[in-house]
Parts: sequence; C-alpha cells; structure tokens
Amino acid sequence: MTQKTITHWIDGKSFDRPAERHGDVYNPATGQVQAKVAFATPSVVDEAVESAWKAAQTWRSVSIARRTKILFAFRQLVDKHQHDLAHLLTLEHGKVTGDALGEVNRGLEVIEFACGIADLAKGEYSENVSSDVDSYSIRQPLGVVAGITPFNFPAMVPMWMYPLALACGNTFVLKPSERDPSVTNFCAQLLADAGLPPGVFNVVHGDKAAVDRLLEHPKVAAVSFVGSTPIARYIYETGTRHGKRVQALGGAKNHMIVLPDADMELAADAAVSAGYGSAGERCMAISVLVAVGNAADKLLPLIKERIAKLKVNDGLTAGAEMGPLINQAHRDKVAGYVDSGVAEGATLVTDGRGLQVADRPGGFFLGPCLFDHVQPNMTIYKDEIFGPVLSILRCGSYDEAIKLVNENPYANGVALFTNDGGAARKFQHEVEVGMVGINVPIPVPMAYYSFGGWKASLFGDHHIYGRDGVHFYTRTKAVTSRWPDPRFRGVDLGFPQNK
Repeated sequence: MTQKTITHWIDGKSFDRPAERHGDVYNPATGQVQAKVAFATPSVVDEAVESAWKAAQTWRSVSIARRTKILFAFRQLVDKHQHDLAHLLTLEHGKVTGDALGEVNRGLEVIEFACGIADLAKGEYSENVSSDVDSYSIRQPLGVVAGITPFNFPAMVPMWMYPLALACGNTFVLKPSERDPSVTNFCAQLLADAGLPPGVFNVVHGDKAAVDRLLEHPKVAAVSFVGSTPIARYIYETGTRHGKRVQALGGAKNHMIVLPDADMELAADAAVSAGYGSAGERCMAISVLVAVGNAADKLLPLIKERIAKLKVNDGLTAGAEMGPLINQAHRDKVAGYVDSGVAEGATLVTDGRGLQVADRPGGFFLGPCLFDHVQPNMTIYKDEIFGPVLSILRCGSYDEAIKLVNENPYANGVALFTNDGGAARKFQHEVEVGMVGINVPIPVPMAYYSFGGWKASLFGDHHIYGRDGVHFYTRTKAVTSRWPDPRFRGVDLGFPQNK
C-alpha cells in the first residue's frame, strides 16, 4: 500500500514537486509510521516567501471589511470541522479526543478575537495640535511574517499567530512541527475555502534547514516561535541578528503552591488534571506541586487515589483520559528522568514506567509518575521534563515557597491554591511569573489578553495574541497634517457601503 505523503502548501495549493528528504509521521498509540512528510530545502522556503511577498503587495491594501469577512468564514469552517481537526490531532499527536477538541476551541477563540480587528487596529487622533494642524497615528502591517510552532499544540499555537497576522494585513509562512503536520495543511485548505487569496498563507514542512532559511531570509520581517528555551534563545538571537522582529516563547517549570487552608479535594483534582493532561506535554502543565506546612500529608493520598483511576489508552478509545507521548525517543527521555529522580533520592510514589496498554504494545505510552520529597537540586526539579511526571516539594512557609518560585529560571505559569483572599492578593503581587492562577491550575489567558511568560520563558518584548499580538504584527506611523477646506463633488443617494 502506498504511504501518504504530506507536502507543503504554497501559493494557495499543495506543492506537487517531489522532496529530496522526508520525515516519518507516527501514530503514537501504535508506534507505526502512518505517513511521510516532505522536508523543505532552502529553495522551497524561498518559493514560499516569494509567494507571500508578492501577495503582500495587494493583501495589505485589502479593506478591513474584506479581511474580516474572510476570517469570519474561516472561523465558521473551523467550527464546522472541529471534529475532523481533533481526529487528525489524535492520530498524529496522541492526545485524547476531548483534549484535542479543547485545543481546537481555544484556537477558535483567537480567530474570533481577530475578527474584531477593525477596532483592535485603530490608531489615535488629536485635532489642532497647532493652528489648523492635526496629528494621528496609524497601524500598518509588517509584510511577510513567519511562525515556527511546536508539536504539542499543532492546531492551537499556529492559530495564536496567523489569524491576527492576516487580519493586520500581513502574509504568513508557517513552519509547523514535522511530527504532526496534517492539521496545518487542513487549516490551509480551510483558509482557501474561506476566500483567502493565494500566497497570503503558506506552509513549509521540515527541520532546521527550513527554520534557518526563514530566520535569514531578507523578505521575512518578523518571526513568532513557541518551543523549548534553548531553541527560543537561538530563534531570538538569530532572527534579531538578521534584523527581524522576534517573539520567542520558551520552556516552563510551572509550580502549583498549595497552602494548608486550601480546599484539598479541589487542589488534588487540579494537580492531577494539570499534571497529566495531554501526558504532561503542555508548556502550561503543572510539573511541581509546592506543599506548604502539612498540605502534602493531606494531598498525597488524594492525588494517589485519583492517579490510580486514570485511564491511559489510545486517544481514539472511548473513555481514554491520557494518551501516549509523541514518539519513542521522547518517551524514553521522560522515563530516563524518572530513573534519575530515583537515583538522586526522591521518593517514587507512583511508577508509570511499566505500563502496558492492551492491543497497543508498540505505542509510546508512559503511565503517570508521582514523586515526593523532591529537592531543588535534583534533575527532575531543574529540567523541563515535558511528560507525565509530577514532583512534590515540601516547604515550611509561604515565604519559602514564593522564594522557590521566584528563583527558578523559568517563569511561564504558576498557581496558588488557598481560601485566604489576602494571601492570594499578596501572591499575585509578589510572584515573578508571567501568568498567574488563583485556584486555577492552568492560567492560560483568554484571547483578549495575551499569553507569555517572563525570564527564560520569553525572548522578545511582545507576548502572543491579544493586543500584544496586534502590536507585534503592526508598526505605528505618526502623521502630522494640514489641509484646506475639503470640497465634495457629485451626488450619490445610495446608502454608504464598506467594500
């Protein structure tokens, strides 16, 4: 049987030329290769950028009304096909169907936000700054912008970027993860079906060769990235060195502090949901639970009870709550961290390394793992594991817990569980982290705010989506003008229309 080949999307259609190199796309639940994905050479990237650059000459002048109509049509199509998108996500990423649908819907929120670009991109106006002189500002698109996105949210994270970029009048070249590429091509077709002109949105698949060419290309004005901190730093340094505007979101080590007065049932639910959802492959996953005072003794049995009931299986299986990891190499890497935690003296309360899933012997599964008595000098605390491994640290006081969080080099997300409003207010003021949850374990902001961490979790001055996204994808021009009295000529009794 001929294996499916996933290729690029350039100039409004699938790229039909054979590729020099390919990558394997696995079904993580079975461990089998289900498709090949074409890897773009620098010359193929050049074709995509050139297509985007030509399209930018006209797209930037398309009316806001027309852009909004296309985005709204795209929103309708994504909503209509959300189950198709979720199915592709589960097949290639492994996350369970409910989680995949949640991802699509969080992406939809940003598309909906972008449909309000008419208000979001407005400038300012000051009349009579001098005699008969007015001053005003306008926001204009950058031109060709690029996105480089990770495997863990192949639908949502790109949707954090391109809807706003397109709404602002830019054209886009997306380099998604080569591990789960199909959903990106599906969205490209939906954009075309919504009426997006050829060249405005392009997709190139590949590895470092494609990334480097985007970072170096003189016609790419800006780059958005989400991934690990070492790569985010590389993207930021390389892109800015080539004169580009860059937002590069990096890794995380998200803490959840539980005070002794917290609702322990609620905290246990939150710790398990946020620690093991999507097999821990989330940049906003809770990987460290910081228990203050006697909170750990109350929490531990509740967390163990919940872990024991988790259903780990193929994401397409009814009732599955946690699926496999993305590939064998990553599964083995995460299991290696568990080995390290045991070797360094942490107490392994729940060991998921021996998990076997019926009828899926080749799948990349790792069961939930839970450590107690973890210390800040241990590898499992210092590194971003990106898997179903939850560590419990015990602290004697709130001050000790907040010091632990603030000294960590990562500062993506953090949560506090308490019933004390004063403690919560003190926490949100003192904690040095970009996104904060109060009795909310995964504080991902709504689309009308912005997503982004601090310190080693973000390189660049702009967070992603929200008003920060609009500012990132536009540049401001200030105009000072003096005009004679305007004179209107001609008669038109028709009702004014936007076109």
